[in-house]
Amino acid sequence: MQRSLLYVTSILTATAALLLAGCGSSTESSKGDDQITGADQDQTTVTSSPSVNASGATERPKITLPSDVENLFANWKTGDRTKDRLLADVKERINATDAAIVTGDPNSEALTFYYKGEALAGAAEWVQGYVNDGKSITGTVRFFNPDLVMADEDTAALAYCADESKAFDKNRKSNKAEKSPATKDSYVAYNTRAQKTEQGVWQTTSLLSDRGNAKCAP
Repeated sequence: MQRSLLYVTSILTATAALLLAGCGSSTESSKGDDQITGADQDQTTVTSSPSVNASGATERPKITLPSDVENLFANWKTGDRTKDRLLADVKERINATDAAIVTGDPNSEALTFYYKGEALAGAAEWVQGYVNDGKSITGTVRFFNPDLVMADEDTAALAYCADESKAFDKNRKSNKAEKSPATKDSYVAYNTRAQKTEQGVWQTTSLLSDRGNAKCAP
């Protein structure tokens, strides 16, 4: 079966309502190092603030995914510095979620770095669910057609698609992937809201997903 899907029941506010109407399009493809992986520990909805090093730069957590977990990002470059920084942080948020699933750590520092509030609580619960079910993840997910709307300089809404046809849950004990043929549910539409911290990190504050959305299907 395709990887399970996180549903966080937060709706984007009207000001940043992102029209998944056309799950946008762009031009650039890059291998991501974030979302698809994980599951192995407890859960807590602790929040943390990004730290700043001696040079004044914000220190982002190092996120590592195993060789059998890969996230690809197509057309995630706009040429606009602010928007590209936001997209980069969203990519790391996706990778952070997968890494937390793989290690089974719902209290992951990277989760508290890239999520906030209700979205953080939902992410921790999602990771804990994998832990409770004795599962992890494996395979490749392609994220594409990002559609970004800046509500103001510190708030944005982002819609994007995910192709999970080559990604699967994995039994943690046997280490075997639970594979099945791709269906319309292999394609997922996401709507998210992000807010920039004082340290310049874009944290996801709400996340809504729709599996089987026709706009993300091939």
